[in-house]
Amino acid sequence: MNKVILIGRLTKDPEVRNTSNQTAFCNFTVACDRRFKDNNGQRQADFINCVAWRQTASFIGSYFRKGSKIAVVGSLQTRTYDDNQGQKRYVTEVVVEEAEFADSANGARDNAPSAPSPVPAPSAPAPEAPKTPIATADTGIYEEKDDGDGDLPFDI
Repeated sequence: MNKVILIGRLTKDPEVRNTSNQTAFCNFTVACDRRFKDNNGQRQADFINCVAWRQTASFIGSYFRKGSKIAVVGSLQTRTYDDNQGQKRYVTEVVVEEAEFADSANGARDNAPSAPSPVPAPSAPAPEAPKTPIATADTGIYEEKDDGDGDLPFDI
């Protein structure tokens, strides 16, 4: 199984580009905080290279910016290529299959924690449902009953 799940912040604005046959793709880096602090009390981060294709790339390019908190699901892939000097280069990256917002709506606007939503005031009690039989009268299975104890209004 090859499955990667990351939550972190984008290190720069994602830029959507197209291949020679017009397939959209987007390369970006996600900074993921490590769980533990180092000896100096500083929290370290890992910078994970990612690539998204087609609609996922367009979604990320349209709705995410530098510093946006993003959740991605994908698979780890390695590939090689020759650079301009003829040197063989190795790349390990996450091929993103799914991307989601990991910020609240307020946090995405200003990177501040959002205030709790106000709880709506209780409304008037719902009107009581009319007392009608649960099943049709010709089946004879259920008989309407209301003895005021709050239980089901029928016998089986």
